[in-house]
Amino acid sequence: MAKIVAITSCPTGIAHTFMAAEGLERGAKKLGHTIKVETQGSIGAENKLTTSEIAEADLVIIAADTRVDLSRFGGKKIYETSSNAAIKDGVSVINAALAS
Repeated sequence: MAKIVAITSCPTGIAHTFMAAEGLERGAKKLGHTIKVETQGSIGAENKLTTSEIAEADLVIIAADTRVDLSRFGGKKIYETSSNAAIKDGVSVINAALAS
C-alpha cells in the first residue's frame, strides 16, 4: 500500500480541479492506497498538504493544467499529468505514477 499526496488544479479552478481530486481518490481507494489531495481552485488551496504528509508520502501526483509550485516536494517521486486524465481514469493515473 502506497501513501500518495496529490495536487489538482485547472485554469478556471472550479469543476475540473475537484473532479480530478475525486478521480484520484476513487482510484486510490480501489487500489488499496491512501491519498490526500490538495485542490488549488478559484478560492485558493483547500485541504492543504502538511510538511509531515509530504515527508511520509511515497509518491506525489500532480494532475493539473496550470503551473504548480513543486518546491515543497524536493527529493520526492513526482508524476505529472493532466486533470482530464485523473477525471477519466484515476486508477490508470495511479498505476502509471507508481510504475514511473
